[in-house]
Order: sequence, then C-alpha cells, then structure tokens
Amino acid sequence: MAIAMLGGDPDRFIPLVAAYHSAGIEAGHNFEALKLGVTGHGYVSKTTQQAKDEFYPYYSNYWSYVNRQRGMAFRMTRADYEQMTGPDTALFVGSPQQIAEKILRQYELFGHQRFIAQIDIGGLPFHKVASGIELIAAEIIPVVRKATSK
Repeated sequence: MAIAMLGGDPDRFIPLVAAYHSAGIEAGHNFEALKLGVTGHGYVSKTTQQAKDEFYPYYSNYWSYVNRQRGMAFRMTRADYEQMTGPDTALFVGSPQQIAEKILRQYELFGHQRFIAQIDIGGLPFHKVASGIELIAAEIIPVVRKATSK
C-alpha cells in the first residue's frame, strides 16, 4: 500500500495502516510481506527557511490549479503554507536535516519500506528539482538508511 500524505498530521494515518495490516494478515499474508510506502509533496533546500521561501510560489500555484479543476476558488495564503510546512506535518519542505527527521518520524509511526517524494510541482524550474534530487541523494538518504538499517 502507498499512503499519499499531502498535508496535516501523519498520526491520522495510523488507523489506515492498522487496517491494512489487519486485512493482510486476515487474508493469510505474513506481516513482513505487507509492504508499505509513504508518498508526499516535497522540496528540499540548504535551509528550512530557504526551502519554504523558494517553494511557496510554486506550491501555491499548484494548489490554485488543482482547486480550479475542482471548481473551487481557494487560494493558499502564506500563513496556510507556513502551517502546512511545520515540523510535525506531512508536507516535506525543509532542509535535508528536517526532511530526514520527518521521514524518520513517519518510519517510527508506520515502519514503511519506501518513501516517495513528488518534487516537480507547480512549475518548479528544472534546476531546483535537480538540486533537490542531489540533496536527497547526498544528505537525506544516507541518514535515513543508517537510522533504519538497525
């Protein structure tokens, strides 16, 4: 199962994961065979404030587009965005350290085997996407692998 977390507190997905595990075991699967992935929107930069500042116009643009498709006129304010990017939320926007901490916090909650970040959102320029990929590979993955390989 892959859980798409687009915001809010990750704790709210605990019952969903429990239901998945329960249904899988009831259907005769071993617990270890019940793979779980966590997905979410993300942007990483050198510092958390830099990431927030750089990503806000693109993320706001993304949600404006999505909401127009739904017939809604909601426009994300900077205050909405600041709340969504807090340290205890599911939106992965921040420094490599903060993103690693968010992934590991969710790992403690769910024990997932995969993390998938959607980082090409809202018209984000390619050089920012590429820079984020480099930071993920160089600074986030080693931290997460070390912490989860115990």
